[in-house]
Amino acid sequence: MSVELPLWRALTGYRILTLGYALALFWLAHRHYAHPLGAAAYMAALTVWMLLTWNRVTAPERCTRSFLIADLGIALTGILLTAVVDSPARIDGGAATLPTVWAGGAVLGLAIKGGWRWAAAGSTLVAAANLAERGYFARDTVHNVLLVWISSIAIGYIVEVARASERTLARALRIEAATRERERLARDIHDSVLQVLAMVQRRGAALGGEAAELGRMAGEQEIALRTLVAGGLLPPQRPAGQPADDAELVRTVPEAPAGPCDLRALLAPYAGPAVSVAAPGTPVLLEAAAAAELAAAVGAALDNVARHAGQDARAWILLEDEPDEIIVTVRDDGPGIAEGRLAAAEREGRMGVALSIRGRLRDLGGSAVLESVPGQGTEVELRVPRSSRGNGVTG
Repeated sequence: MSVELPLWRALTGYRILTLGYALALFWLAHRHYAHPLGAAAYMAALTVWMLLTWNRVTAPERCTRSFLIADLGIALTGILLTAVVDSPARIDGGAATLPTVWAGGAVLGLAIKGGWRWAAAGSTLVAAANLAERGYFARDTVHNVLLVWISSIAIGYIVEVARASERTLARALRIEAATRERERLARDIHDSVLQVLAMVQRRGAALGGEAAELGRMAGEQEIALRTLVAGGLLPPQRPAGQPADDAELVRTVPEAPAGPCDLRALLAPYAGPAVSVAAPGTPVLLEAAAAAELAAAVGAALDNVARHAGQDARAWILLEDEPDEIIVTVRDDGPGIAEGRLAAAEREGRMGVALSIRGRLRDLGGSAVLESVPGQGTEVELRVPRSSRGNGVTG
């Protein structure tokens, strides 16, 4: 909700309450006016104006510049008319003007609508009218004039700052939404298109002939697509003829049904001669979208095992059902990851861990911790809270 809306609603209440205050003051002192009929005519016109326009300041789109100018004109007319319909003795004694504090509502409307510059112009006109009505610089008049002038300018400045903050926040939210959508698409591309192109390049290089040329073209498209996904990062530099090191096997993540689903059913297809799955004997329920993303992250971790651990490597998947979160651990007995390899892969545009694993867990409000010791294998621990409470990615 815009920060302006409460201000417009407050201004509506201010105008209504101050009209009642002005009418009460006039009723109590109407016998003392030099021309009570003239004063009564103005108060009647002011009441009709309020009845017709009370809802014009409830929203910024209805509070137009022409309305604000007319509202300020009515306030100035009432202030100057006071010198005509009231007696000089009452004016010298500090009697209130006909619109009294209602005139401040016109200045506040200018402040909220146009900022401190409009507020300064409106309050200056009200100040000049008050001084002209009194005829000299009385202490109470100057005090009231300065109060209206300073407060209206301050409110106008605050409104401008609030608007700038809202624009900054809206821009940041748009950038965040676009970044998240880009990362989601990048994960999907990494899990499908990029791995297919890598497989074509590797098989083409192995077959030779026309297939090698097809593999070379697939490798070029893979580099271009990785660069696009990485958001402008430099493409990876490979020696001529060297195939991509992506896995030949492209895993298909099972689709989760609508509503809460059993995560065990999504992880079971990953089991095979080289992959063991250990899960509780009771259903592990998780929202379908979160379960599908978690299963995809597990698949990305197994793809990394197939790429880097070798054909003889084994992997184990452990599913744990905790009261507040679900933990999935993927461990292998491969050679491990060399220090600095993950950072180098991200610089080269290879976003398997950064997007397919960490990005998915971050979007779920969970965390992904990767531990690897050269020669002792790699372990990836995926934690997903049952209810999203924030984002945390470590490791």
